[in-house]
Amino acid sequence: MKGIQVKLKWLPYTGTALFPFILIRKKDLPVGDVLINHERIHLQQQLELLLIPFYILYFTSYVFYRLKGLKHNAAYRSICFEKEAYQHEKNMNYLKGRKAFAFMSYL
Repeated sequence: MKGIQVKLKWLPYTGTALFPFILIRKKDLPVGDVLINHERIHLQQQLELLLIPFYILYFTSYVFYRLKGLKHNAAYRSICFEKEAYQHEKNMNYLKGRKAFAFMSYL
């Protein structure tokens, strides 16, 4: 899944995946391949979980880690979806050989 890139001025993050789009903050252009690959990993995760469950699990994971006392960035980095994406974002061939539900190994 390549994703449809959309550039937005008001986006609070450098980039985010919202199937089927990769939203990119306009002031952060040009965007590198690593960021796009990171967001493509998220698109694949979203497809595997049929979208809505992905967003529910993502949000509840974040809240869980915040309630455990982690600050924003640490809670965000603790989400299994983010762990997978950050670990493999520099491997441009990762999605070609990625096994389905690979994020489960980061729980």
